[in-house]
Amino acid sequence: MDNSEKDIVLKEVAAALDEIRPYLQADGGDINIIDLTDEWILKVQLIGACDGCPMSMQTLRNGVEMVIRTKVPVVREVVAV
Repeated sequence: MDNSEKDIVLKEVAAALDEIRPYLQADGGDINIIDLTDEWILKVQLIGACDGCPMSMQTLRNGVEMVIRTKVPVVREVVAV
């Protein structure tokens, strides 16, 4: 992937995250994009109440990853770092 392609995908990811961010913020949490690897794996950081929450992995898989992969199908996986 070249940088312009990565930049486009990151903008699409950011727009998708903006759609679900209010739900995370309502519970006192949020999410930051850390990196998009050459293998199309999105690395994110859960912050606030989401950091260390026992439900954070379920939120990541059933919420964040589902929305990202629906809106930006090129992303293969979302992982928390």
